[in-house]
Amino acid sequence: MALNSESAGKLTHVMADFEIKDLRVSVEGREILKGVSLAVNKGEVHAVMGPNGSGKSTLSHTLMGHPNYKVVGGQVLFKGKDILTLPTEERAKLGMFLALQYPVVVPGITMSNFLRTAINAKRGFDGKDKSKAISVKEFRALLKNEMSVLRMDDSFLSRYVNEGFSGGEKKRAEILQMAVLKPEMAILDETDSGLDIDSIKFVSDAVNKMRGPELGVLIITHYTRVLKFIKPDYVHVLVNGEFVRSGGPELADWLEAKGYSEWVKEPAKAPAALEAK
Repeated sequence: MALNSESAGKLTHVMADFEIKDLRVSVEGREILKGVSLAVNKGEVHAVMGPNGSGKSTLSHTLMGHPNYKVVGGQVLFKGKDILTLPTEERAKLGMFLALQYPVVVPGITMSNFLRTAINAKRGFDGKDKSKAISVKEFRALLKNEMSVLRMDDSFLSRYVNEGFSGGEKKRAEILQMAVLKPEMAILDETDSGLDIDSIKFVSDAVNKMRGPELGVLIITHYTRVLKFIKPDYVHVLVNGEFVRSGGPELADWLEAKGYSEWVKEPAKAPAALEAK
């Protein structure tokens, strides 16, 4: 559920698996998130929607520790820790995952090596204790099923990470990472951006396959089309850095019909160096 800063202080509730409490974030000295509170339990899918410039991508990047986003207040609690005090890699080891809106190219590193290294890092393999490393047989078996759902052939594994990938291939590669790392809290930042209908279906099928009691999902999106395939349990509307409405999946249909005009008269301006979506 989403709580504004006033109600969050008054309402007594059971601690959620993942809880954002009165989060305030600035970029270039300008406050973008103005007291955001949100509780997500494992087994739930929450969608955060809002117009451009509302703070959606600021939220996702802050949750994973992007250094260009300055936290000026609040907490984010996961597994008994305030993750805002942890570096990005420690957040990932705890079980968090971010699918990027704009995946970066990593030249010289194959998808196969990248995925295997990531899995071993999460398992705590330090290069010495071989019992913690994933075996070749286990690794291949793990990839085979997940790649089938995403319609990815074996040639992906020998390609450098995102180098020469189409938009759809990049997004499917992000979800493949999510599938093999098996996070407990996944944040999908506009994963549907730039995808054709087939790619949206492939990505959605893979995410739906992962849904279950051990995974909480936060989908950040501008449009409702991905939500037609990944049905959210809750929808939250983020406008000008604050949640202005929360509800069930029917809220997404209402937004598709009405848009954000109830709260936004003119598009918000983002900081010059960083677009806060």
